[in-house]
Amino acid sequence: MAQHRNEIRFLLNGAPVVLRDLQAQDTLLDYLRLERRLTGTKEGCAEGDCGACTVLVGRLCEGALVYETVNACIRFVASLDGCHVVTIEHLRGAEGGLHPVQQAMVDAHGSQCGFCTPGIVMSLYALWMHAPEPTDEQIEVALQGNLCRCTGYEPIFKAARAAGTLGKPEADPLLAERAMVTAALAAMHDGQRVALGGAILPTDVEDFAQVLAENPDATIIAGATDVGLWVTKMMKSITPAVFIGHLSVLRRVMLTDRALRIGAGASYSEVEALLAQAFPYMLPYWHRIAGWQVRNMGTVGGNIANGSPIGDTPPVFIALGAKLHLRSTAGVREVLLEEFFIDYGKQDLRAGEFVEAVELPLAEAGVLHAAYKVSKRRDEDITAVAAGFAVKVERGVITRARIAFGGMAATPKRARLAEAALEGQPFAEASFEAAAKAVGDDFAPLTDWRASAEYRSLVAANLFRRFWLEQGAAREAAE
Repeated sequence: MAQHRNEIRFLLNGAPVVLRDLQAQDTLLDYLRLERRLTGTKEGCAEGDCGACTVLVGRLCEGALVYETVNACIRFVASLDGCHVVTIEHLRGAEGGLHPVQQAMVDAHGSQCGFCTPGIVMSLYALWMHAPEPTDEQIEVALQGNLCRCTGYEPIFKAARAAGTLGKPEADPLLAERAMVTAALAAMHDGQRVALGGAILPTDVEDFAQVLAENPDATIIAGATDVGLWVTKMMKSITPAVFIGHLSVLRRVMLTDRALRIGAGASYSEVEALLAQAFPYMLPYWHRIAGWQVRNMGTVGGNIANGSPIGDTPPVFIALGAKLHLRSTAGVREVLLEEFFIDYGKQDLRAGEFVEAVELPLAEAGVLHAAYKVSKRRDEDITAVAAGFAVKVERGVITRARIAFGGMAATPKRARLAEAALEGQPFAEASFEAAAKAVGDDFAPLTDWRASAEYRSLVAANLFRRFWLEQGAAREAAE
């Protein structure tokens, strides 16, 4: 058995923390507010939607210190081993006064009741560190996960634009502390398994497989953007819980001349750059997934492994012909993503097995792609219908179609009848109209609070028409 210790170590603002009395379900928000009385971090929704609890978490990534916004309400303390937590109380200007982002919020009158303000400041602080002169699009993305119900976003946007004129990241105290923090975090990574209060942090992937073999019913926690709600909303027990966010091997994303390989522990944010390079059409879709904080925490592997019929990534990945690498102490096996989902809540995972990576084959010449998400809100909303299209056209004829939907059945699923209606047909509006009619026989969707069955069926049909308008009509006009 690997050596292990019974304590969690991390930095909180400027001080080291060692915790031995800890339970797997203890959240960072409760720890900050109840144990440390750092009440600038607020509790609003307790499900990662409103952003009032936003803090920064710094971690070592390939030796470099990276800070990301996260929702403290669904971040478990056990996942913070070897990290640096930064709260609103730690922000300060170069001379000890207000930080440039805080001063900009004051000057622009960016706060009324003030409840959401600390979380907004932390999101804008993270943006300021990366882009002190942000575009409006960058500001929108940074604020996707922050809800303000009384101030209005225009003064907050003004503050985001002005912060860079009041100070530059080069003078930020957090930057001056970076060498000290990097050294402190590196010293905490001792290569030992951590076990306390029902939480287990394996030392590496091999140890993870061993832990899961010993605890096949354990809850695997990567980003906790789903599991966090099991605790805060459903009051469920998650012990024993295996935390894997610290396993750097599972966070690797690699682009070859053949495929994009995404480690199951890689967050949406970590995947974004190479995904945009390999599949540029997918970037707008990617930004429709949750908000910035959730994309910093949530993982692609978790989105797949939890088997939700409305998961955002499976439909677009199935359309690409993605396959999974599943690992256990017995070795690694490969499964097509479309075959992984067996039924509602049932996936092709054997006892002690976990998703190690997903592999996306690069597009062939002549293949037209699209990714669609339909939801009630544009940003940070759960999906009603999601779809991925991959249509190959050769000499004006559709030779292959792979089209998958989420939200239309108990699992993410291909639209086989609609595909058959397209294949062998001319690349023409009439062919997509026929597919739009055929898709109604592919699925029998349910009615729930997200959408009615009739609405889902209509949306699915209309997405074929949208695909033609975007791809076919534009191509005809160009010719």
